[in-house]
Amino acid sequence: MKQNDFLGLKLSELGFGAMRLPLTGSDRNSPIDEDAVNEMLLYAHEHGINYYDTAYLYHGGQSEYVTSRILKQFPRDSYYLATKFPGHYISESYNPEEIFEDQLKKCDVEFFDFYLLHNVYENSIGTYTDPRWGIIDYLMEQKKNGRIRHFGFSSHGQMDNLRQFLNQYGDVMEFCQIQLNYLDWSLQDGKAKYELLTEMNIPVWVMEPVRGGTLVDIPDRLVKILEAARPHESVASWGFRWLQTLPNVKLIISGMSNMDQLADNVKTFSTDDPLSPDEIGLLKKVSSEMRDLIPCTSCRYCCEECPQKLDIPTLLGLYNEALVSSAVTISMRLDAMRADERPDACTVCGACSKMCPQGIDIPTSMKAFTEASAKLPSWAEICRQSSLD
Repeated sequence: MKQNDFLGLKLSELGFGAMRLPLTGSDRNSPIDEDAVNEMLLYAHEHGINYYDTAYLYHGGQSEYVTSRILKQFPRDSYYLATKFPGHYISESYNPEEIFEDQLKKCDVEFFDFYLLHNVYENSIGTYTDPRWGIIDYLMEQKKNGRIRHFGFSSHGQMDNLRQFLNQYGDVMEFCQIQLNYLDWSLQDGKAKYELLTEMNIPVWVMEPVRGGTLVDIPDRLVKILEAARPHESVASWGFRWLQTLPNVKLIISGMSNMDQLADNVKTFSTDDPLSPDEIGLLKKVSSEMRDLIPCTSCRYCCEECPQKLDIPTLLGLYNEALVSSAVTISMRLDAMRADERPDACTVCGACSKMCPQGIDIPTSMKAFTEASAKLPSWAEICRQSSLD
């Protein structure tokens, strides 16, 4: 297993994500299949994976307990345990001490090797920085006391949000976990986020390297193109190999749900074989054909004529993302917008289309996005359901 240096530690380049553990049934609320998880963690540990990532609310709060209990069979100094504080979930109040102590008890540990603020984004940044809750101050005190060895954060926020948080707390954040893959390099402005973190000397942890399977479940004609170029590697490996071209990516976390996925990923990370420039070009061509996305170039000519003053390129980009993302992601993003910024604020007047050099039927796209978003659960509903699971 290839390893990367981080502040004197040797981290396996592949981390085990405990958000999509195997279940005993087909329903997403089924109990975790602990026998299957045990088999997977034995294999992962044996093959050099030493970073295990969970969170307070994964699997209805059971991921921390199951993952850490199974890891107990290994020497404590042979692996790193990471978990997160759930400040991104909507609540009337936040008690960092209560949650942190509960996490230590559930995991039956005296310290966490890595601890993260879970998803600093537009609507959670206020929670994390609110002096009423003192979340960051409390967690920094735990770091000082040795109960947190390394402190960082994850983020699904936009560039302005990421920059705002880093301007406030970048000096105490040792690493940042972002959604990064070859599709989100442009779709979620991943390139700019990666470059900002690199400029600030903050190591990058990657989540969703194959977008929850989206970059694996691709049309057969595209599979054949990738297999012809690298006949001895899987489709999934292309996502990981692409990330290996980025020197500031120090850890790649994959949420593996079965032994086949785990074994394939271990095989990939047993060698360091990043894509060549020609292969990157091939992957870019393949990714452009994965979905029928709206070809917006963000020239912003449309914005000049919009009577509602909508940020049309951002909304079209979010609609593109909705075509390849989960309801959770889109609901979170829409929740962070004011009512007058959302797609349903569009009056379908058509002034924007007259200005579009790409010839995009913007009103139709906005109407379709409005209809699709109306069917999504609200972010508050998602948070409430997660707390009940």
